[in-house]
Amino acid sequence: MNRVILLGRLTAKPELRYTNSNTAFLRFTVAVNRNFTGADGKREADFINVVAWRKQAETISKYFDKGNLIAIEGRLQTGSYDDRDGNKRYTMDVALDNFEFVEGKNSKSQADNDSYNDPSPYDYQDSVSVENDPFAEYGDSVSIDDNFLD
Repeated sequence: MNRVILLGRLTAKPELRYTNSNTAFLRFTVAVNRNFTGADGKREADFINVVAWRKQAETISKYFDKGNLIAIEGRLQTGSYDDRDGNKRYTMDVALDNFEFVEGKNSKSQADNDSYNDPSPYDYQDSVSVENDPFAEYGDSVSIDDNFLD
């Protein structure tokens, strides 16, 4: 089984490119925090290369910017090439299968700004308010049958 799930921040604005056959692709790096701090007390991160293709590449390029939080699911993919000096170099990337928006396009990272950020159109929190609670007439709890989705 070859599955990778990551939650991290883009290290740069993704730049969309196209192959010779006009297929969209995107290479970008995600900084993923480690679960521990180093000897100096600072949290360390791993910088993981990701490759996306076609519509997913176009969507990420359009809606994501440096510092945005992204959830990624994919698989490890290895490769190799010969550098200018003829030395064999090995690569390892995550080939993207699925991704999810974790923040809106205009949200800033917590590290950049600890104050409240205006929600973007992609933020869920702005879509339902207490005043317009669609379940208010049902009391304190709502029960939904799992078979309802079948």
